[in-house]
Amino acid sequence: APIKATCEDMSCKTGFPEDVHSAVVSRSVHGGQPLLNVRFRSCDGNKKIHFGSSEPEDFRVGEDGVVYAERSFQLSAEPTEFVVSAQDKETQQEWQMKVKLTPEPAFTEASEKDQRKIEEIIFPWQQYKHSSPLKRQKRDWVIPPINLPENSKGPFPQELVRIRSDRDKSLSLRYSVTGPGADQPPTGIFIINPISGQLSVTKPLDREQIASFHLRAHAVDVNGNQVENPIDIVINVIDMNDNRPEFLHQVWNGTVPEGSKPGTYVMTVTAIDADDPNTQNGMLRYRILSQAPSSPSPNMFTINNETGDIITVAAGLDREKVQQYTLIIQATDMEGNPTYGLSNTATAVIAVTDVNDNPPEFTAMTFYGEVPENRVDVIVANLTVTDKDQPHTPAWNAMYRMTGGDPTGRFTILTDPNSNDGLVTVVKPIDFETNRMFVLTVAAENQVPLAKGIQHPPQSTATVSITVIDVNESPYFVPNPKLVRQEEGLMAGSMLTTFTAQDPDRYMQQTSLRYSKLSDPASWLKIDPVNGQITTTAVLDRESIYVQNNMYNATFLASDNGIPPMSGTGTLQIYLLDINDNAPQVHPKEATTCETLQPNAINITAVDPDIDPNAGPFAFELPDTPASIKRNWTIVRISGDHAQLSLRIRFLEAGIYDVPIVITDSGNPHASSTSLLKVKVCQCDLNGDCTDVDRIVGAGLGTGAIIAILLCIIILLILVLMFVVWMKRRDKERQAKQLLIDPEDDVRDNILKYDEEGGGEEDQDYDLSQLQQPDTVEPDAIKPVGIRRLDERPIHAEPQYPVRSAAPHPGDIGDFINEGLKAADNDPTAPPYDSLLVFDYEGSGSTAGSLSSLNSSSSGGEQDYDYLNDWGPRFKKLADMYGGGDD
Repeated sequence: APIKATCEDMSCKTGFPEDVHSAVVSRSVHGGQPLLNVRFRSCDGNKKIHFGSSEPEDFRVGEDGVVYAERSFQLSAEPTEFVVSAQDKETQQEWQMKVKLTPEPAFTEASEKDQRKIEEIIFPWQQYKHSSPLKRQKRDWVIPPINLPENSKGPFPQELVRIRSDRDKSLSLRYSVTGPGADQPPTGIFIINPISGQLSVTKPLDREQIASFHLRAHAVDVNGNQVENPIDIVINVIDMNDNRPEFLHQVWNGTVPEGSKPGTYVMTVTAIDADDPNTQNGMLRYRILSQAPSSPSPNMFTINNETGDIITVAAGLDREKVQQYTLIIQATDMEGNPTYGLSNTATAVIAVTDVNDNPPEFTAMTFYGEVPENRVDVIVANLTVTDKDQPHTPAWNAMYRMTGGDPTGRFTILTDPNSNDGLVTVVKPIDFETNRMFVLTVAAENQVPLAKGIQHPPQSTATVSITVIDVNESPYFVPNPKLVRQEEGLMAGSMLTTFTAQDPDRYMQQTSLRYSKLSDPASWLKIDPVNGQITTTAVLDRESIYVQNNMYNATFLASDNGIPPMSGTGTLQIYLLDINDNAPQVHPKEATTCETLQPNAINITAVDPDIDPNAGPFAFELPDTPASIKRNWTIVRISGDHAQLSLRIRFLEAGIYDVPIVITDSGNPHASSTSLLKVKVCQCDLNGDCTDVDRIVGAGLGTGAIIAILLCIIILLILVLMFVVWMKRRDKERQAKQLLIDPEDDVRDNILKYDEEGGGEEDQDYDLSQLQQPDTVEPDAIKPVGIRRLDERPIHAEPQYPVRSAAPHPGDIGDFINEGLKAADNDPTAPPYDSLLVFDYEGSGSTAGSLSSLNSSSSGGEQDYDYLNDWGPRFKKLADMYGGGDD
């Protein structure tokens, strides 16, 4: 059988397959006539090859490797030789091959016999019958197809058929052929001798690429005129078995449930063959070569040899024993003929899927667990089962249910999805004093029912013994909450009620309970720690902020002495009944009306913290004293809670008036109170709106009081101005005195403060002679903008310093200065300067003299400067310099 080689099976070598190529051509060669086809092998299909000829004036090589005659000439009797070259356009690599053209032998009778062996196709033109003078035009012939086997080994060119016209006896004709394979891509496969009409094929054909060629033959005279109608020539490529079957997939995957009966369909494998499917070359047959494993039978499956369907042929598929089978499938053409057919193989992997043929089985008949009483959501026992089915499938997943022993539903069984265990969980609290042990009956089964025909029981059962553990439980109050109805106003020390608790532990040795207070917002109650008796410690008030909707809540605690100690809480609710213990009050407390008698009444409302029947309706009246109240005002009740107050006289001077109003509620007995209503009487416009409210604002001050306050403020300002003038005069006297130190001593370090007043060592080079005296400083108001000295205090709003008291005494000036200095130090808006003198960088260009040149005036030389010690640390240096006498 022929074997198709690939580049993987043998090394590929680029170039001409032979060094010398021989061809036989006719002696007469015409220009443009194809002579032969040179073969060139390219291992890289992307290479661009350019062909050339050593005799370019006689022969030309096309890009497809077909050699053409460049001109018309006669071949000599000796073979004509020339070289055909092929060059890679990218790498410039070149290959060469010698071509030898041998002319056809001279026509002889023997050659004529050989020539007759080749089929001859004649162009139909005219036909004479029995020498009849009548002539008729003969219709075109239908040429039968030419069958040409693929993969022919040559030699090439290989003659196929000779085409001629019966008019070539009288005319010199030229023959040509057109169509795909001749002058159309793929070009050069078929060539024709223009003189003899011999049609040849130049290379082997491949049916899998092109199954048939449709050509058209032409006959023209020397002038190019058509002398015959074109003839259609069909060349069929006969298929050869040159292609092996190919499976669509090399590995096929299929499944089959375990326990399947014989004849169950599993899967289908498919192979294709590039050869003609209508011939034996493309007719495939399938068979199973091997099965692994071979248990329980070596022939568990069979395959339809024509369709490739795989089915079961034996029983006994069990996933728990064999989970997967591997089959080697062979496809062979030639209808499976093992001698002449080509074959190929593929692998079929068949997985045996699980069905529920194994129920879950408990690993023990009885399981044990324990749980403390009053605990919920606690896992008390693990139920373990085994299942041979495939894990984490519905046939393996177990479901648990209780069949007995839990009539009140205190337990549930959940399934662990990973381990498939049953988790017995408490969902309702258990009381040890009621139940000390439970014996549960449980059953396990799968999510899906067992497969038909399985003889095992569908479920497994077991018992669970659960022991309840006694624990110390919390006491509980009865009832909880406890409601007590009580009138408000109950005095302190009164017995209110008894609030006791019970201990549920009947089997534990413990003493009596102890009581304590946990929450008492108003601190009204106390509880006896032994008997739980509750007494009051303050008066109960329904109107308290701690009472909501007449209800007061207090919480108490009961504790035992168990191990560990436990406690319980109880709530006491006191519903307070209202008594008439609050007198009504007027609301609002302030009102505004006009000076004149107008319909501008004041609406007031009575407010009483008590509730019905100790509240409204209310009675409103004005007191008899002072007499001006009833003379100026009148009050009228408009509803149970509201009244109107209005002027009785025609005009009342603007001001603020206190109007007493007596309000009485409807309680039994009644409660009344006198409330002051502050009424602002003002001038009104035509609309009844006040126009001088700003004039009478304040806390009820009249015109005379406001004038007196203004006079006091003016007097205080005058005193402050006098004090400032006195201080300036005193400063002049102080600056006129001589400094009481040696002029040669450098006092700069004694004056400069390094922590906040200056910038460090650079500030020690001050020219102290440039400091100005305070009385020579120009007022800020007369200085031009932009030339303000850097050592002056910035202009900003001055803080409000205290005003000196008018009472003269020796220490008042010092106190005023100290208070002003303290106000300046505490003022957050003030810069870090003294209120009297700026101790800061003096700037450049100052015309002041040095501090050493400041002398005390002669008139103040005997002044006592010791009081500077009382002015704080800022004046301590000056006190050291000037104080202490002549020293």
